[in-house]
Amino acid sequence: MDLDLETHERWMTLALKQAEAAALAGEVPVGAVLIAEGEVIAEAHNRSISAQDPTAHAEILALRAAAIRRQNYRLPRTTLYVTIEPCTMCVGALIHARIDKLVFGAREPRSGAVVSLQNLLDSASLNHRVRYREGVLAEQCGNIMKNFFQSRR
Repeated sequence: MDLDLETHERWMTLALKQAEAAALAGEVPVGAVLIAEGEVIAEAHNRSISAQDPTAHAEILALRAAAIRRQNYRLPRTTLYVTIEPCTMCVGALIHARIDKLVFGAREPRSGAVVSLQNLLDSASLNHRVRYREGVLAEQCGNIMKNFFQSRR
């Protein structure tokens, strides 16, 4: 059963706060929050620059934190909220972690692997299905990215 829009927006607002923290740190402003049974079990923002780690995307960092918390690399019955459509690497991590659902805000036309450039989660060859929903607070999620890159020009 899908949650109502108000609940999705509440969780996405937390992801936006993480994206704002990333922007303040000079990182690409993407934030992620992982929810299980109505509770935040992990939250993170991009740290690729500060960590000097190309895999330190918000989604990956949230999955790592949750896996440590749960002491299990599998994270079933969880929903990941992320401000921007995940890339190929992050989609692969969601599948391997057995995330139940992905909710993202804005599309990522340059590297989005859910609906923009690829449709990886719709592939019949996958051994795990991650359901997804797009467009929750899309304007706010897209604007934080747009404003960040405009300020750097």
